[in-house]
Amino acid sequence: MSTLPLARSAAPRPLPWLLICALLTAAGVAAPLLSVGLNVFAGGTSGTWAHMASTVLPDYVATTLWLCLGVGFGVGSLGVGAAWLVTRCEFPLRRHFEWALVLPLAMPAYVAAYTYTDLLQYIGPVQSALRQAFGWGRADYWFPDVRSTGGAVLMFTLVLYPYVYMLARTAFLERAGGLVEVARSMGLTPWQGFVRISLPLARPAIAGGMALALMETLADYGTVSYFAVQTFTTGIYRAWFSLGDRAAAAQLALSLLAFVVAVLVLERVSRGKARFHETTLRRTGTPRQTLAGGRAALAVVGCLLPLAAGFLLPAGLLLRMALTDGDAQFGPRFFTLAGNSVLVAGSTALLAVALALLIGYAARVHRGAAMRWAHRVVGLGYALPGSVIAVGVLIPVTRLDHLLAAALRDTLHVEAGLLFTGTIAALVYACLVRYLTAAVQAVDAGLSRITPQMDQAARSLGHTPAQTMMKVHLPLLRGSMLTAALLVFIDVMKELPATLVMRPFNFDTLATQAYVLASDERLAEASTAALAIVAVGLLPMMVLCRQIARGERISAT
Repeated sequence: MSTLPLARSAAPRPLPWLLICALLTAAGVAAPLLSVGLNVFAGGTSGTWAHMASTVLPDYVATTLWLCLGVGFGVGSLGVGAAWLVTRCEFPLRRHFEWALVLPLAMPAYVAAYTYTDLLQYIGPVQSALRQAFGWGRADYWFPDVRSTGGAVLMFTLVLYPYVYMLARTAFLERAGGLVEVARSMGLTPWQGFVRISLPLARPAIAGGMALALMETLADYGTVSYFAVQTFTTGIYRAWFSLGDRAAAAQLALSLLAFVVAVLVLERVSRGKARFHETTLRRTGTPRQTLAGGRAALAVVGCLLPLAAGFLLPAGLLLRMALTDGDAQFGPRFFTLAGNSVLVAGSTALLAVALALLIGYAARVHRGAAMRWAHRVVGLGYALPGSVIAVGVLIPVTRLDHLLAAALRDTLHVEAGLLFTGTIAALVYACLVRYLTAAVQAVDAGLSRITPQMDQAARSLGHTPAQTMMKVHLPLLRGSMLTAALLVFIDVMKELPATLVMRPFNFDTLATQAYVLASDERLAEASTAALAIVAVGLLPMMVLCRQIARGERISAT
């Protein structure tokens, strides 16, 4: 009996255009950084850098170091303390504090700076109430100046501590639960168990949260500019717009990037060779210590203070100003600003999701060294401050604009104007470089949950990689893609440094409007735009809070 040979279908080859597009995307993300590096020595005969090095550069370095030290200590103390309380202690309102403590992330630091300035300045309600209550004059009392380096540290600490809180809370829940019980059985007090066991095991997570907070601090422009604090970001803006020296701006941008690299290196070194793995199939919750009386009251106050100072109080002040004082520009002008913000944020979010899907699927199909390096390069964007990206984008894009305008004028006799810097194209590109990482991480997380056996099954049915992506992966990735779009949208809505530098003429957003009005001491008029930014920022916070509450219910079962 003869047997027919089984038909062997050739496996579809990976799509080469996926790899090419992913490499081009990585090149686009790396271009601003390369531009900054190449322009450091452009026009090097200028004396601007020498002048800054002998006058303001030492202040930039010292202030940036103080900011990093102060914010690092502040977010570490608040984040770790709050995380320990909600994971290891039982007290009234603990379940509510567990998710509410992340809400300050919805409050941009520069918005908090505006509201606290209005509250604590000489003519503000706090000092006015003190003078009225005690009959004091200007020279009869001392009050700390919020518009100072210490005030900037306080603003960053209040709105950025949730980075440490979220990672530390997860580490306390997932690690050392059984070890804490062992420590208690050996006679260690809860404080000794925290210092000797929980804190060392959570150190990598805490260091990661502090690194995120410090990168946000280094990237900020609105807060330090409003408080007149001399940092690299204010120096970059001054060198570009006031002095008109792109080489000096690039040199300052490279110096700021050195601080970012130092933060990342310190975070990596702090972890050392420590690795943690789950050794049980099921996480067991650790019984919490029940607090009562004065200790319970202290725990409630300890959780309420950062929440109130970082979110409830600033949001309440904004709402009061918007409702009582009002915004004279509320109306058509406000809706134009909101439309501009939505246009930039929506365009960036759509492009980010599309590119993240392309990069994520290319990494799934192509597993070579080139794709691994492309994936790492794309991840550099979030580590770059917006001011550095703005300088790196604006220099080559401006040259390209002039070349295209000259070419169209000479060949077609058409005055095209500035095609990139004269529109939102350059701004969208800068925001895309900055926040593409968030979309890539969300899509990668979704792809990691899709087993490779599904790809193999689709290919055994004759589907090409492109058909597999369209028919299998896209339906399963809807939630991850929506999350990625939401994260990028919110980040771009809050973005200030890149928007101030890259926006076209007569193109303002909610963020720039709030900054300009607050800089002119028109805080009541800035309240509506600032409140809108905070309201939009609450959307991902609500999703995150729901996930935290769900994770707590699961861990308790």
